[in-house]
Amino acid sequence: MIKGYAWRILEVDLGAGTFAFRPLDEETARLYLGGKGYGTRLLYDGTAAGIDPLGPENLLIFATGPLNGSFAPQSNRFAVIAKSPLTGAIGNAACGGSFAYGMKRAGIDILVVKRISAGRVRLEIDGDRSEVRFLDASELWGKGTYETQAILGKKGYHAVIGPAGENLVLFAGIVSCERIAGRTGMGAVMGSKNLKAISVSGTRKLEMDDPEAFKDYLKKVHDIFEAHPMLGDTLKRFGTANLVTTTNARNILPTRNYQRGHFEDAWKVSGEYMADNTLVGTRSSCIHCPVTCGRQVELDGIGKVKGPEYETLAMMGPNLEISDIKKVSEWNYLADDMGLDTISLGGTLAFAMELQARDMLRTDLNFADPMGVSEMIRDIAHRRGMGNDLADGTRRMSEKFGGREFAMHVKGLELSAYDPRGSYAQGVEYATTNRGGCHVQGASMYLESTGPFTMNPHSLKLKAEIPILQQNLACAVNSMVLCIFSTYGIIPGALHRLDRKSSIYRLLVSLFENSGPIFSIVMGLKTSPVLWFEKWLTMITGQPMSSGHLQEIGARIFNLERMYNLREGLSAKDDTLPPRILHEPTFRHLDSGHPLHRLLPRYYAGRGWDRNGVPTKRTLDRLKVRV
Repeated sequence: MIKGYAWRILEVDLGAGTFAFRPLDEETARLYLGGKGYGTRLLYDGTAAGIDPLGPENLLIFATGPLNGSFAPQSNRFAVIAKSPLTGAIGNAACGGSFAYGMKRAGIDILVVKRISAGRVRLEIDGDRSEVRFLDASELWGKGTYETQAILGKKGYHAVIGPAGENLVLFAGIVSCERIAGRTGMGAVMGSKNLKAISVSGTRKLEMDDPEAFKDYLKKVHDIFEAHPMLGDTLKRFGTANLVTTTNARNILPTRNYQRGHFEDAWKVSGEYMADNTLVGTRSSCIHCPVTCGRQVELDGIGKVKGPEYETLAMMGPNLEISDIKKVSEWNYLADDMGLDTISLGGTLAFAMELQARDMLRTDLNFADPMGVSEMIRDIAHRRGMGNDLADGTRRMSEKFGGREFAMHVKGLELSAYDPRGSYAQGVEYATTNRGGCHVQGASMYLESTGPFTMNPHSLKLKAEIPILQQNLACAVNSMVLCIFSTYGIIPGALHRLDRKSSIYRLLVSLFENSGPIFSIVMGLKTSPVLWFEKWLTMITGQPMSSGHLQEIGARIFNLERMYNLREGLSAKDDTLPPRILHEPTFRHLDSGHPLHRLLPRYYAGRGWDRNGVPTKRTLDRLKVRV
């Protein structure tokens, strides 16, 4: 039996008030690792096509992977999987904090929540005694995520929702500590089940295949992280907010609902500005993570709180034409407390502002004006007044009020903060990612526009191949479950330090851009483990893991997600980008937007799909995807 697992799935039936433990399936663990992969398999097999995402038939699945509970840096994350109420497609989100560690300490790999409780409930799970207590949550209902966790105390590890989840806001998230599983409305699914909070406790330890080798190598990895320019320096000093100046300089910072890619006052909401003017106290991190990318700021009347990360800064700042860092910090705290995804929140607010600017909607929300935003965030979370419409997200608003040509979403999920008109591979990734317009399902832009070693973002070379590689890797990472920031370290520190104008840098970029078919072949080779997380997996599970193995596992998960979406009625027509991105240029030397139509056929072919974007039987058989 492979190591790294507790070998228990806990199923909780809220409708009946019962629970049962059953064994984890070893073959499924081999094929899908855990986390998002295993959870997707359970969702596909355990639900019928066409179910109501907010109905009793939907499953809410919390899943860990073989790296969780190991003390490996950046390994304390869990995945949440369900049918998305926002998109109607596969829904999932990942979260840091401490809940994943708590699940493994409780001896639980996966928690499956079924049906709907008759009353407001919270769960207390004692892993050592194999007990689940169903407790009344009436006194917690209506409270924010911070107060809820404070009341629950420090005896266990918690996952909670705020008022947004309770009121079924379609982009509500689930919070652990100061982190949120924000995307695709997993908090609304939890709220639909009348489930306010889950607390877990236990004292079990993770079993590893080679614990001594893991312990020795862990020390080396800490040194590697500390010496790495991104993991040991930039993220420590500026957090993800360091990306504001980078994206702005490269014309891909969403501005005024993606009308532009550059904001003149972006420096006022940058990581560098925050470090010099607003950061206080110490850095913060998820449990056992040495990167400490979290920032702390001080809000009047509240005190020290988690500061905004890049996505929030971009979507609630330049995308609204706001440069007041104090206001963005306030909205970030408020959104976290209400339990709202700040990416979808910022995208929806920007859409409402453009509707207002075009006289298509009567609202007090205006670009470049912070007035009314805080009140609207609360109204969204409580579904009051106009907030009730915004709570349904951009796509549904465009169907009601018009403006589909500037509704910035893919498959119903608001775009994250990288304009694909300056990052063609990222555009392909947005269009094809199964959960919709999200960057952490691949992060292709890192190899094009935001990383230390980038290629021509407007060349078509490798722009269909990179998303496949990155999406597969992200699926594997989200199934281990590991922080996506860990992949930053794949690019060696030496490349970070190269002068972009040097002949060596240009030569390396040229070789990479012209690698063609060799690129995919090399990444698919099943060799000995090279990267640190490949070695971790091997030492923990006892199974050889290399980039080739992870690419295969990731492709399996991605294709299963694709088959889920096809079953739910999605098709190739949904693999598209907003009309504004396709047709409105933001670069002077270009007369159109993103050339998706030229890249999508190559992407389908590279995936082993037919021209209609359907995985072929040969592909599914090769990957052992059972449907």
